[in-house]
Amino acid sequence: MTKQRRETIEIEIEDMAQGGFGLGRHNGRPVFVPYTIPGERVVARLLPQGERVLRAEGVRLVEASGDRVYPRCPHFGPGKCWRCQWQHIDYSAQLLLKQDTLTDQLERLGGIREDVVRPVIASPEQWGYNYHMALTAIDGGGFGLPSADGRTIAPVDTCPVLHPDLMALYSQIDLSLPGLRRMKLAIDSDAAAMIVLYLSDEEAPDLETDLDASVNLLLPNNEPVNLIGESHSRYRVHDRVFRVTAGSYYRANARQVPVLVDWVLKLLDLAGDEFVLDAYGGVGVFSAFLAQQAKLVTLVESYPPAATDAEVNLADLDNVDVIEGTAENAFGVLDGEYDAAVVDPSSGLHDDVIAGLRNLNVKRLVYVSGDAAALARDCKRLQRVGYRLRVVQPLDFAPQTYHVDAVALFVQ
Repeated sequence: MTKQRRETIEIEIEDMAQGGFGLGRHNGRPVFVPYTIPGERVVARLLPQGERVLRAEGVRLVEASGDRVYPRCPHFGPGKCWRCQWQHIDYSAQLLLKQDTLTDQLERLGGIREDVVRPVIASPEQWGYNYHMALTAIDGGGFGLPSADGRTIAPVDTCPVLHPDLMALYSQIDLSLPGLRRMKLAIDSDAAAMIVLYLSDEEAPDLETDLDASVNLLLPNNEPVNLIGESHSRYRVHDRVFRVTAGSYYRANARQVPVLVDWVLKLLDLAGDEFVLDAYGGVGVFSAFLAQQAKLVTLVESYPPAATDAEVNLADLDNVDVIEGTAENAFGVLDGEYDAAVVDPSSGLHDDVIAGLRNLNVKRLVYVSGDAAALARDCKRLQRVGYRLRVVQPLDFAPQTYHVDAVALFVQ
C-alpha cells in the first residue's frame, strides 16, 4: 500500500456512479465513496485500488445533503451489510438518482443522446417489499448478506426490506446442515412461506420442522427437490395466478410485477393479429397477457422447471407454444417472421439472439432490463442491426438500493 493510497482527502461528491457509490474527483481521478450523496462534502480515506480510479471510505461528513435521512437498518453502514446502498437517501431523491444513473449509462455505454428516459415509477412499498431473499450461510453458524468489499458476508438478524412475515420466519430458524451454502426465504400471494436450501452435496438430507413453511432443496445442478410441504409458490398478477417452482425465477418485489406487465403491453401496442416471441419467458407471466392481445405467442425458457411451470400456467391458452431451451438456440428452430418480441435477459443478450431478432424480422422489441449497464451495451449492439431506441420506462423494484429495472422499446 503506497502512501498516496492511505491519504485522507476532502472532496465534493459530484454525481452517483453505477454500483451505488458517490463520485468525486481527486487530482483529476475519479474517487468512489459509499454512503454519500451528490452535493455533499466529505473527508475520505483513500483505499488501495487500481491506478485509473480510486476508492475511499468516508471519515467525516463536512457538508450534508438535504436529501440525507437516518437509515432504518442497524446493519446499514461501513463494514456492514451492502444489500442496501441507499438507506441514507430520501426515497424521492433515490428515484431521481436512478433516472440520472440510467440516463448516464445509456449515453456513455450505449451512445444514446436523445431524451428517451421517463421518470422512474415508484415501488408500491419502500420497505418490506421483498417477497423472497437469499442469505448466505456463515462458517460457524448463522446467515448473512454480502458486505461492501464483495468478499465477506455480514451477519444480519433483521432486514427492513424483507417482507415482515419472512422476517418473523427468519427469526425462528435455527439451522445447521453440512454443505449448506445459501438459504432463500419466500412468501407468495397466499401468504404461504417457503424455505429453499442450496447445498453443495448431491444427496438430499432428512429434515423435520415445526415451522409453518414448505422446505425445498436445490442441488448443485439447480434441480429442485421437494422435502416438506409444497414444491412451488403461487403469485397473483391481475386476474391470473402463476405457479413458481423452487429454483424458477420470479421478481422479489411481487407487488410491482403487475405494473411491469402493463408497461410491456403498453409499449408493444398489439393489435391482435401479431406473432409474438417471448424469449427468456420464465414461468409465463408476460406470455399469459400477451396471448390476450396477439394471434400467437411463442415462449422460450432455458430452465426446465420454469418451462414446466409455464406449461401449467398457460394450459388454458390455446395460442401459446412453450419451447424449452436457450434463447440463442431457439432461433435455430424458429422460422417465418415475428411481428414483436419481448426479451428479459439476466445479463445482456447473446450475439445469436440479436442476429435472430433481425433474421425473424421482429419490428417491435420490448427489452425488460434489471441491469442498466447491460441494457446500455445492448442498445449499441441492437442499433448496429437496425433497431432504434424509442423510449425507456424505469421501474423501481428495489427501494433503498441503486438497482433500477426498465422497459425499453426498440423499433426497426
